[in-house]
Amino acid sequence: MYNDSLFNAFARSFEARRETDMPISEYLEACRGDPMRYANAAERILAAIGEPQMIDTAKDPRLGRIFSNRTIRIYPAFAGFYGMEETIERIVSFFRHAAQGLEERKQILYLLGPVGGGKSSLAERLKSLMEVHPIYVLKAGDEVSPVFESPLSLFDPETMGAIIEERYGVPTRRLTGLMSPWCLKRLEAFGGDISRFRVVKVQPSRLRQIGIAKTEPGDENNQDISSLVGKVDIRKLESFAQNDPDAYSYSGGLNRANQGILEFVEMFKAPIKMLHPLLTATQEGNYIGTENIGAIPFSGIVLAHSNEAEWQSFKSNKNNEAFIDRICVTKVPYCLRVTEEQKIYEKLIQGSELSAAPCAPSTLEVLARFTVLSRLRRHENSTSFAKMRVYDGESLKETDPKARSVQEYRDSAGVDEGMDGVSTRFAFKVLAATFNHDTTEIGADPVHLMYVLEQSVRREQLPDELEKRYLEFVKAELAPRYAEFIGHEIQKAYLESYADYGQNLFDRYVDYADAWIEDSDFKDPDTGQLLDRELLNQELTKVEKPAGIANPKDFRNEIVKFSLRARAQNGGKNPSWTSYEKIREVIEKRMFSQVEDLLPVISFGSKKDGESEKKHGEFVERMVSRGYTERQVRRLVEWYMRVKQAG
Repeated sequence: MYNDSLFNAFARSFEARRETDMPISEYLEACRGDPMRYANAAERILAAIGEPQMIDTAKDPRLGRIFSNRTIRIYPAFAGFYGMEETIERIVSFFRHAAQGLEERKQILYLLGPVGGGKSSLAERLKSLMEVHPIYVLKAGDEVSPVFESPLSLFDPETMGAIIEERYGVPTRRLTGLMSPWCLKRLEAFGGDISRFRVVKVQPSRLRQIGIAKTEPGDENNQDISSLVGKVDIRKLESFAQNDPDAYSYSGGLNRANQGILEFVEMFKAPIKMLHPLLTATQEGNYIGTENIGAIPFSGIVLAHSNEAEWQSFKSNKNNEAFIDRICVTKVPYCLRVTEEQKIYEKLIQGSELSAAPCAPSTLEVLARFTVLSRLRRHENSTSFAKMRVYDGESLKETDPKARSVQEYRDSAGVDEGMDGVSTRFAFKVLAATFNHDTTEIGADPVHLMYVLEQSVRREQLPDELEKRYLEFVKAELAPRYAEFIGHEIQKAYLESYADYGQNLFDRYVDYADAWIEDSDFKDPDTGQLLDRELLNQELTKVEKPAGIANPKDFRNEIVKFSLRARAQNGGKNPSWTSYEKIREVIEKRMFSQVEDLLPVISFGSKKDGESEKKHGEFVERMVSRGYTERQVRRLVEWYMRVKQAG
């Protein structure tokens, strides 16, 4: 049953992509009602990208802070490209303007960015989008045009433009009037009878290199332009003259990518003579082959990408000015938002064997923080950590008065922020080493991650100052903050085993505070001891001091009022000590003002009594339920205790 449906689905999808041909008259008739029949490459890719989702960021506090409450466009066709909204918007704008017939249609789309920033992935996505809509290509007899030219190339805009527009609704500007040497030879053979041509509907394909091609620079010494424009096929010289269109092998990138997209990888590593055909192809819509066979038409998109070093040296050479003017540079910086950088790692893990391996909470966040910190430009009046958090959409108004707005950080950093720093590939390698660090268990946790990070940074042999800066991120930013986080995790798991203790502390605090407010002595029901106002104040201060309560009088009044209200609803019982954030924090701080209090329960040594053993078991169980393995709990607890004792 399943097998059948699989084979049928495959057969259907193969059938849908098969070439179908029609008479040229039928094609022209179809053009009247369907502009996609004669759409150019930019229009087809725009149709494949589809309509964006409009997101009003003012409705989401985090996005509102990141995008200054603007309405932004999100394109589902580019799902999975995290933190690249602005880059994708610029790419789509390029196609939009090119589709409108503006200057961009004559320009090379050039993705400029650091290594591992996503340039190749964007190029691959654009090529897959180019496969969505079919192209219509001239056919003569059994031969399809070797350069996939549009049937409209047969018609000269000067003489035929008005007739074509009036009869078939195809605008005159769509006619180039430039047919290929192959087409011209066939037209002469047909005695000028264009009805003998047919039109074939072809699906662009990366595999078959139909309407989509990829070119790479070869080595300096033997690089020639034939990888772009094709060359003579020596096997055919027995039958044809050297300048005959049929003796030519249309195997170059520009030949195969007509009406589609040509990806030129590491473009500026190629010698300049290699790039000249691209100029005429994009600007004039045609180029010359290596033989004297006549101009060959081109109506596709040239997409190039390389790293910044090549671009800078190319740009600084005055001889290249004409070329530079015909390039539309789109920057593809690294992601500068921790949350989105984390999603990139999650996507990578999901697509690997590690998807089922345990990954302790906060591991990916620690790595994302490191990579983002390495990419940020320093701000003279603010810490890098604060800047990182603001970029991620956090509000630091209350906690860090020196923190600036996203816009202020961006303005001061300049346009090149995100074009250097640690690459995502480096982060992937660190992650892989972290998962495989423990010899007995494949899993990742922040303690191993920070160790692997340090080793990896040292192995990179970076300039001294940069190495020092990166190691400082790990030691001074990530480790102390992770200690705080894991301390909190340990405390939560420990607290649940000490719920009664917390409740007792709370109940006693409320009783003492109530008596203190009423200015009456308090008799302890357990010991019978009588506490006057001074002693009550001392006991209350013991709870308040670790939490840094600045105004004890108001705080005591507030908590008593809260408890009395809750008692009225609870039939005279005090509320749970965790039900009110403020008092919960105060009680927690009191419980953990001494790390030693935790040691009997959280440490992994032998226990002095069964009660401690039981509580330790419960503590480990709770940690495991939070996403840690037992080995990780042991390692993280020991690391935390070391850090705390050292501090």
